[in-house]
Amino acid sequence: MRKLQAQGIHHITLVGADRQTSIDFWEGVLGMPFIFEQPNLDREAESHLYFDPGDGRLITIFTNEDRNPDPARTPTDPGCVHHLAINVSRASFSQAVERLDERGISHSGIKDRGFMDSIYFKDPMGFLIELACYRFEPPAGSSHAEVFIEAHRIRVARGDYNIAEIHLADAIEAIVERSHGSLSDDRTPKNPY
Repeated sequence: MRKLQAQGIHHITLVGADRQTSIDFWEGVLGMPFIFEQPNLDREAESHLYFDPGDGRLITIFTNEDRNPDPARTPTDPGCVHHLAINVSRASFSQAVERLDERGISHSGIKDRGFMDSIYFKDPMGFLIELACYRFEPPAGSSHAEVFIEAHRIRVARGDYNIAEIHLADAIEAIVERSHGSLSDDRTPKNPY
């Protein structure tokens, strides 16, 4: 038996309302360029809109001119998607509350997630969107996932409840020490003062 090895998310497709509501939200609020459109090849009455979230992947929306926006929260039953988290820069994140407020979009306010900051709001169809901003950059040649694995190990060894910035900082230090050589015989912390 063998795995079907994943190499990243190809695209995510959501069911939207009408075409213009989808364009106004995904491009007009979230800044994702509307890059192409074609019919939904499985349902003739629908259109299929494609947006670029900024990382070369795709967010796609099925639209139908007979559907209207419904802001009631989408189901969160087992098997349903709870929310979609979108990565934003620290500069964009720092503007999120103000920019959502100026549109009258209700939101959660900033949430401290230990390793990142988040803010939640709903799209016009009631689907929960999270703007997420990491509190760290991985070392050159490493990924966020590598830092998380190391931070998790550190957190568990210390008996801490969740990953916090101290675990991230210590994880980054450990990754750099393992992956970057040095001419020093002793790389332990020192006080030169």
